[in-house]
Amino acid sequence: MRVIFLQDVKGKGKKGEVKEVSIGYAQNFLLKNKLVVEATPGNLSQLEGQKKRVEKNAAEELAEAEKLKEQIDNITVEMKAKSGDGGRLFGSITTKQIAEALNKNAGIKVDRRKMELSDAIRALGFTNVPIRIHPDVTATLKVHVTEEG
Repeated sequence: MRVIFLQDVKGKGKKGEVKEVSIGYAQNFLLKNKLVVEATPGNLSQLEGQKKRVEKNAAEELAEAEKLKEQIDNITVEMKAKSGDGGRLFGSITTKQIAEALNKNAGIKVDRRKMELSDAIRALGFTNVPIRIHPDVTATLKVHVTEEG
């Protein structure tokens, strides 16, 4: 019996797949638990429509991420901090502070967890902060730390 999987079934198929399974297994387990639907022409065309919608949404998300990347690449966030000898900061600048400053200065909301800063900024000067906006798009935000004074 040909079926369309509505959910992942371990060892049998993934969501959206069309596969051939035994009639007994399909009727007694898969259909009863609403894990599959029968692969009729109507259900197959509905599945194709869903796949096209998902692809269209993914393309729109990628386009929006590219647009946001262009904006972020052209921004420099200015931050002030107290520093000591040799340009070392008392304390540090964290991704949370950078995200708040970006939101306040440019009106762009970015989750701090998307910033791929290996360690907090502990020195004066310019630092490039990579921000993963989308799995395929990474923007670079320039952060300029100056002495508070």
